[in-house]
Amino acid sequence: MDEMFGFSDLGHPNPDLTQCFQNTVLVWVPCVYLWLLAPFYCLHLYCHDSGRIHMSCLCTAKMVLGFLLASFGFVEFFYILLERSQEIQQHMVFLLSPIIRSMTVILALCIIQLERIRGCRSSVFLFLFWVLAVVCSLVPLRAKIQLAMDEGIASDIVRYLAFFSYFSIQLAQLFLCCFADQPPEGKTNPCPVKDASFLSKILFWWFTGLVVKGYRTPLAAEDLWTLREEDTSNKIISELQEDWTKALASGAALGSRLPDQAQLLRKLQKEQSSGFFLFRTLVRKFGPYFLTGTLCIIFHDAFMFAIPQVLSLLLGFMRDEDAPLWKGYFYATLMFLLSCLQSLFNHQYMYTCFTVGMRVKTAVMGLVYRKSLVINSAARRTCTVGEIVNLVSADTQKLMDFVVYFNAVWLAPIEIVLCLFFLWQHLGPSALAGITTVILIFPLNGIIAKKRSKLQVKIQMKFMDGRIRLMNEILNGIKILKFYAWEKAFLEQVLGYREKELKALKKSQILYSISIIAFAMFGVYVMQDDRNVLDAQKVFVSMALINILKTPLSQLPFAISTTMQAVVSLKRLGKYLCSEELKVDNVSKTPLGSDGEDVVIENGTFGWSAEGPPCLKRINVRVPRGSLVAVVGHVGSGKSSLLSAMLGETEKRSGCVTVKGSVAYVPQQAWIQNATVQDNILFGREKLKTWYHRVLEACALLPDLDILPAGDATEIGEKGLNLSGGQKQRVSLARAVYRKADVYLLDDPLSAVDAHVGQHIFDKVFGPKGVLRDKTRILVTHGMSFLPQADLILVLVDGEITESGSYQELLGRHGAFADFIHTFANTERKESAIQRGEHTLQGDTTNTNLQNMEPVTEADQEQVPEDLGKLTEVDKANTGRVSRKMAFDLISDCVNLFGSETINKYLIKAVRLAMYKKYFKTIGLAIIIPIVFLYAFQQGASLAYNYWLSMWADDPIVNGTQIDTDLKLTVFGALGFVQGLFNKILMDKCIAIFGTTVAISICGIIASRQLHMDLLMNVLRSPMSFFECTPSGNLLNRFAKEIDAIDCMVPDGLKMMLSYVFKLMEVCIIVLMATPFAAVIILPLAFLYAFVQSFYVATSCQLRRLEAVSRSPIYTHFNETVQGASVIRAFGEQSRFILQANDRVDFNQTSYFPRFVATRWLAVNLEFVGNGVVLAAAILSVMGKSTLSPGIVGLAVSHSLQVTGILSWIVRSWTDVENNIVSVERVNEYADTAKEASWSVDGSSLPLAWPQKGTIEFMDYGLQYRKGLELALKGITLHINEREKVGIVGRTGAGKSSLALGIFRILEAAKGKIFIDGVNIADIGLHDLRSRITIIPQDPVLFSGSLRMNLDPFDTYTDEEVWNSLELAHLKTFVSNLPDKLNHECSEGGENLSLGQRQLVCLARALLRKTKILVLDEATAAVDLETDTLIQSTIRTQFEDCTVLTIAHRLNTIMDYTRVIVMDRGHISEMDSPANLITQRGQFYRMCREARLV
Repeated sequence: MDEMFGFSDLGHPNPDLTQCFQNTVLVWVPCVYLWLLAPFYCLHLYCHDSGRIHMSCLCTAKMVLGFLLASFGFVEFFYILLERSQEIQQHMVFLLSPIIRSMTVILALCIIQLERIRGCRSSVFLFLFWVLAVVCSLVPLRAKIQLAMDEGIASDIVRYLAFFSYFSIQLAQLFLCCFADQPPEGKTNPCPVKDASFLSKILFWWFTGLVVKGYRTPLAAEDLWTLREEDTSNKIISELQEDWTKALASGAALGSRLPDQAQLLRKLQKEQSSGFFLFRTLVRKFGPYFLTGTLCIIFHDAFMFAIPQVLSLLLGFMRDEDAPLWKGYFYATLMFLLSCLQSLFNHQYMYTCFTVGMRVKTAVMGLVYRKSLVINSAARRTCTVGEIVNLVSADTQKLMDFVVYFNAVWLAPIEIVLCLFFLWQHLGPSALAGITTVILIFPLNGIIAKKRSKLQVKIQMKFMDGRIRLMNEILNGIKILKFYAWEKAFLEQVLGYREKELKALKKSQILYSISIIAFAMFGVYVMQDDRNVLDAQKVFVSMALINILKTPLSQLPFAISTTMQAVVSLKRLGKYLCSEELKVDNVSKTPLGSDGEDVVIENGTFGWSAEGPPCLKRINVRVPRGSLVAVVGHVGSGKSSLLSAMLGETEKRSGCVTVKGSVAYVPQQAWIQNATVQDNILFGREKLKTWYHRVLEACALLPDLDILPAGDATEIGEKGLNLSGGQKQRVSLARAVYRKADVYLLDDPLSAVDAHVGQHIFDKVFGPKGVLRDKTRILVTHGMSFLPQADLILVLVDGEITESGSYQELLGRHGAFADFIHTFANTERKESAIQRGEHTLQGDTTNTNLQNMEPVTEADQEQVPEDLGKLTEVDKANTGRVSRKMAFDLISDCVNLFGSETINKYLIKAVRLAMYKKYFKTIGLAIIIPIVFLYAFQQGASLAYNYWLSMWADDPIVNGTQIDTDLKLTVFGALGFVQGLFNKILMDKCIAIFGTTVAISICGIIASRQLHMDLLMNVLRSPMSFFECTPSGNLLNRFAKEIDAIDCMVPDGLKMMLSYVFKLMEVCIIVLMATPFAAVIILPLAFLYAFVQSFYVATSCQLRRLEAVSRSPIYTHFNETVQGASVIRAFGEQSRFILQANDRVDFNQTSYFPRFVATRWLAVNLEFVGNGVVLAAAILSVMGKSTLSPGIVGLAVSHSLQVTGILSWIVRSWTDVENNIVSVERVNEYADTAKEASWSVDGSSLPLAWPQKGTIEFMDYGLQYRKGLELALKGITLHINEREKVGIVGRTGAGKSSLALGIFRILEAAKGKIFIDGVNIADIGLHDLRSRITIIPQDPVLFSGSLRMNLDPFDTYTDEEVWNSLELAHLKTFVSNLPDKLNHECSEGGENLSLGQRQLVCLARALLRKTKILVLDEATAAVDLETDTLIQSTIRTQFEDCTVLTIAHRLNTIMDYTRVIVMDRGHISEMDSPANLITQRGQFYRMCREARLV
């Protein structure tokens, strides 16, 4: 039996397994696999039904081949029974094997049918069975071929033919198992991974179709696959929300039974442990799938550590002269197979991690979004909109990184220990040096990492945040900067931040270089310690282990850092998700009943938070159905809080609130979505044309729609970018009116509209004859003229209702309300008349948006061209799109945002060579050439060291001593010399590594400094029209993300790419030195590599851009939702917005998913190319055994093992550079846009005191907002004398503001000239002009920084002069009472000052400059009467000897002026003194008469 079941002589050149082994064990192994596992697999199929598959050609072929295989077994059984009866008597197993084989094939056929019935389109189970069957048949196949060659085929031709046929059919079955059945007809463009075969899944071949498509034609959104069901937001979040709610409820239920102090403690504990709760919830949901990936990485590690052992065996074979060749080939093949399996398991692990990361991102985004819709006001105030958006951008990214690197935290130490263990085995005590170095290196790198982290997070990021915040303010207040010629002052501030940021970055990069040297020195130190071991086997196995050791050593610090960041992010997310929510019982909502009261508050006390003083006290309100209730009171009295209490937005401390029926709400500050006007009004409801038109007419929107380029299909920009304040408020109102709700809560909706428009809206909407006359209306208002028509008036004082009743009742009581009415009624009547004088309902006087200022009057309507309502290309880019075919056609959104030409440039074209030229030109050729030489020198040093090591290892050893003992002294001297040489090479190598790393880092900083400077100058020198058309988000993105990419990503990518390219060259040289014939294999592999990477780079860049384009709308939607949460809740639209958020996230994931799969596809394919190099080096080394030394073979094979990683990193780093070099293109984009004239003109002879008189002369002056549009000012000829006071009046769009824009050259003249003191302003620099004249703008803009900086950013004036200007502006008392006085820190936009105070600061600026010309651009339109009076009196006294131009809003402010100019449609229709104009009884007279001024 030993002869039959044993092995033949392994030392034989052609060893073989015995016949008995071949006919039993090799036959039974696949059969045992199938029979043992079949019951479990059938149970799995029974539990997972995917629908029956129709009998396909593939399934038919499998069945036919299966029956053939089964029949072969039975035929062989009868053949042996009849022809080989003697053999049967000796060994019964020969008769049993064919029967077992045939029965197993029949079982396989049954499983094929069961899979078809249960809808399994690709079988892993059967694929592995056929692989086992074919592998086990290879041994008898070889034996049969060898026997046929030795004895001839004629001896037993039937059995030979039968076996070869059987093996061929087995191969065919295996081949068919590599394909999957066709999927059933379902959703369009499904993800192919679900229906791919097992082989296609593990090799990522299912992705090839998209790669080829991306290479041939530019990818568009519709080319991407739909998400798998298990990856969709709806599927993930619906299950996760339930688990998260349970986790929170368990804590809440316990807390509710505790006393107050204990509850507070419990709340703090809950916040502390919230991160753990979230982590536990995510683990429960995604943990099982993640564990499959963990299993893959364990297998990967097993194969990784097996490779050096096989290398050891191969080198042992090379040393043993008597070893048979088959062993060498076996070891070479085994090394290749292990490398391939290592690659496959590694990339399955990475694929699993990225898939889990993607799902975690979806889950967290969904939870945060849903939370933002229910969070209460107290919790909301603790986090800004930016912080909430940061949670779904930065923190989710950190969690995704954590998923990828989490296993490294526990696996890397195990890998390090195993490496050191194997090194000890090979090197003995010599390995102690390496272990000691590891112990020393870790603290060193830990200190370096901590220092770098501090530099990056605390210092660099701090300056970057400061720079971005300042840029945001500059962009928001760019008009003021241009009016005051302050660009240079703010430019210097930005550059100050930038220099500090780059200084921190430089230090960080130098520390990074030091940490690299630490690792490099560790590697070469261990190798240096091998000097006593002159055995190639030990030397090169140790090198292979050291190469393995580099990965966990580099990963572990990063994994720990990532884990710590993820812990912080989990805490942040957990804290937010555990924030207090709005209580459902704040308001009792009931259906509309038969009784007559729709809103009832009984003894209500409310606060904005559970702690602190209440905002409303002792509130008792009963609102009868169909009544109009007016709520009045001073600023801060609690009017808006009362409406919030009715909506349930405030914390109810006592009392009861009941609201019956549906609610519509109009907030004080209009909330507008980035959607069409129509979408904003419909707000998710179906369009009813008649009602819709009626709503537009009632809300005075029809004239505005005529002005907008595409009518109600015009896309409204972010935060209502292209609408005036009044238009936004009316759109907000129209949204509520269209809703047809039962109760309307209206928070001062008429504050932003002109009085005549307000009267129209009141009459048509709220009033007794309005469209809402039968509805319950609660109106917060400051308009006294509306109060007589109110059914009930509530007077609020300090959060309490002091009086209530009808208008006449309250007047009759002669209380505070009556005094208030008598004080303001007369003033308001005058102002109302003035407003009516400026009619008709064409819009608001506050609308100074450049896009909407082209005059369109009733008389002009007939001459309007047909395409006015259609979008031009410029309008498409800047204003909006005509229609929205799909709710989330985000690529179209992107085209609208950037313009079709830009999208073609970014989404479609490959990265242009010009950008590389631009980048390298910025650095300079003088620096680039030395860097390349440094890299070459570094790799040359490495090559010399490695080759010397191989020669050293080949020295023969006899009994542990050198041969030629007589020459011991000479050899000792030679070794000393070589050691000295080695140390020199080591030092050079370290210097080269440090030099190249630092040099590239410094080059990157040089380039990014210059590119940032260019971008900043290009933006600041752009005209105002550029800022009107370009969303601030786009510009901020350039200064933040794109500059950050140029700072870090591009240099890091170049650093990595160059180092790996030179390393690859070193490996190729070493392999070719050992086996020159390898060139025959390396060259085709190089072409294949180039071919694969060209496909990948083309597709990867497009996928990255598609993913970036689809990411922005997620954050925009989050931003919108957080800001409009109260409106969404009031209208009950939470579910619709959640669906929209889901769709946006899913759309983004459709491009993110193929993007990370593309990397896996590339890596698998490239690593197989690299494994081909390993196989070539090993096979050729075996073939050349007689001529090659073990040292050179060890050198070649150990280096070829690195090729797979090197190839992947080259393409990965190249792709990173390609993707990020786009940032250079995007930053450079604004270099070609139109620019303003130069800030100053060289050799200008302008006197320092100019203008001395202040005369202004317009000569046939014309102005237009964009080329191709009608002139906004037409042939203005006008002379303004010194010290003259001129008022400019006219309705919206008449050209009032255009005159001011022309004087300051915000817009350049289309024709004609303007002279100031005889100097043509077109001939002087912009700063020379703007710094010598002053404007007080309509919108008071302040910047974050000290009050003094806001008044005098150049530090031109003394403190005494500044205080004097504040005194004249009536601000001295206020500023004196501030703790920091002039150094009082203004918040962003000056929000910690009131509107009136901000306007007075603008007046103080003007008083400080005290130029001869002052322009007031409706400067008092938005302030109360008291502030207006202060400003007007100061102007009259302090600017008595100056020329003053006032664009008037209130006519009574200009009645004492020397002249009034009446503008109409871009012309001067009237011009004279106010008295003469009244005498002429023209347009000005009619306006004054309506204002009761005459």
